[in-house]
Amino acid sequence: MQYGVIEIEDMYFHAYHGHFKEEQVVGNNFIVYVRIETDCSKASVTDDLDDALNYLKAYELIQEEMMIPSKLLEHVTSRILDRLYRDFEGQVHHARIKVSKLNPPMGGQIGSVSVTQER
Repeated sequence: MQYGVIEIEDMYFHAYHGHFKEEQVVGNNFIVYVRIETDCSKASVTDDLDDALNYLKAYELIQEEMMIPSKLLEHVTSRILDRLYRDFEGQVHHARIKVSKLNPPMGGQIGSVSVTQER
């Protein structure tokens, strides 16, 4: 088995995650990073997308989950992990997702706050 790592970096979304009502109405900007460990053995030989974990599909499911409002980033990251394992059943050996909220309303000048989960 030939393990590989797929990383999709700097995915940018405007979404409506947050505890405060204003965040749920106005929204905020988010950056998402995902790291997926998968078996690349067959795709390395066949050069066929059908034999690989399709990272366009991975991006699209992350985009779908980011558009579902949540109060907590922990909830968002957990949902994304659930979808990755469900939609790529048997292909994901380990995954890490990081969601960063830019300029969070925390009473000070803060670039971002992030939650990372892995499974």
